[in-house]
Amino acid sequence: MTDTTDSTPDLSGGAPADPRGLTGLADDTSVERALRAGLAEFELDDDDEALLEGGQLDANDPGNEGPLPVVAVIGRPNVGKSTLVNRIIGRREAVVEDVPGVTRDRVAYDAEWAGRRFTLVDTGGWEVDAKGIHLRVAEQAEIAVELADVVMFVVDAVVGATDTDEGVVRLLRRSGKPVVLVANKVDDQRFEADATSLWNLGLGEPYPVSALHGRGSGDVLDAVLAVLPQVSAVGDAYRRGGPRRVALLGRPNVGKSSLLNQLAGTDRVVVDEVAGTTRDPVDELIELGGKTWRFVDTAGIRRRVHQMRGADFYASLRTQTALEKAEVAVVLIDAGTTIAEQDIRVIQQVIDSGRALVVAYNKWDTMDEERRHFLEREIERDLVQIPWAPRVNISALTGRHMDRFVPAIEKALDSWDYRIPTGRLNAFFGEVVAANPHPVRGGKQPRILFATQAATRPPRFVIFASGFIEAGYRRFLERRLREEFGFEGTPIEVSVRVREKRRRR
Repeated sequence: MTDTTDSTPDLSGGAPADPRGLTGLADDTSVERALRAGLAEFELDDDDEALLEGGQLDANDPGNEGPLPVVAVIGRPNVGKSTLVNRIIGRREAVVEDVPGVTRDRVAYDAEWAGRRFTLVDTGGWEVDAKGIHLRVAEQAEIAVELADVVMFVVDAVVGATDTDEGVVRLLRRSGKPVVLVANKVDDQRFEADATSLWNLGLGEPYPVSALHGRGSGDVLDAVLAVLPQVSAVGDAYRRGGPRRVALLGRPNVGKSSLLNQLAGTDRVVVDEVAGTTRDPVDELIELGGKTWRFVDTAGIRRRVHQMRGADFYASLRTQTALEKAEVAVVLIDAGTTIAEQDIRVIQQVIDSGRALVVAYNKWDTMDEERRHFLEREIERDLVQIPWAPRVNISALTGRHMDRFVPAIEKALDSWDYRIPTGRLNAFFGEVVAANPHPVRGGKQPRILFATQAATRPPRFVIFASGFIEAGYRRFLERRLREEFGFEGTPIEVSVRVREKRRRR
């Protein structure tokens, strides 16, 4: 598949040989050093400086010595724990819905504040006298307290302290762990008095916070850092690594459960011709290609979430949760039928979540030559936004081309994890801009001043520029990044920060 959506500007003719003056610099490191020094002429804020410093961290950074300290977020259901987690980590990672009990497991995330790195653990709601699945959730929350160095106890300031909150207080006192009390849902000054009433819990100062809007989140994080040890006292409780998580996604009846059974070599999941057999995500550890993988079969996504009711709605939420816990998503498409709007929506859901992506065209054994011809045309027309996604043509029923499955997943994960050295990245952009400068608009031509890769999983790039970079040119830069460095199987994000020169005094 080739990307034909971009209308790349006409960049030929009149291009200066080296618009950034980098000719003669010895290597990538010299390029980075020269451009970094040039940024001193421009107005940079604290976020810019933090990004530039963070983009140059390496494996020898002192913050990587020893297990990271652990902060557990605890509270009864629906007080805003996951919203607070998303606020702290700076992205929508934990699933948030206005329905109690969406979070069930302990989920660990990497977080950072004021240069300090730590592991943040989201938990399910703790309840008194919990039964059934709610008991399992409460147990997970209690384990999270035991495996934490600091606990953030979240209370709904508007509702006030309940009997359940009092039960959590007793649990925290028994643990002996440092506790930071978070009075959430204090959206403005009118609710400040509600927060002060939580002094009665006996856990010290309640910090008024609006996790939804970010109000007060900095103050509570400062309080956490004040009691956070440099190295975790509970050991490496949340080790990174282990089996990589693969979510099987797709609309109903495309063969997700059949694929899991084929990979597992056993009838692990109920399979039926009636669409929608699977409701809850099903995890299975499977040995493939000399490695152990954790595959997750999910409920088929039928339609938009806001149009769902009852069991379909909650099945969709659990599917979204499984996706956000996964590292790579395999989207199955029924090759024997026309690519549907639901297929495109599922793929977009994966892209929006920032997960690596593999597209598997299932039921290939049912295809004839005519259908193959039409399928290729449909892919060119409907899936033009993902020419970078690895494609495998399989049959979950017969096991056709299962040997191609793992290499495609590994390629996508390698791209998802890949980081370009800052020096190489800037040298590359120097070559690209020299050959294809940004078009002149209004008598001005914006310059790329410096670039850094801000993150991996997925790769995110930030470009500092002297002026606005047009959308078409951004797509051009993204396409050139893919052509040069691959990134096959992962979405990538390119953002631009326009900065002006410092005024002379």
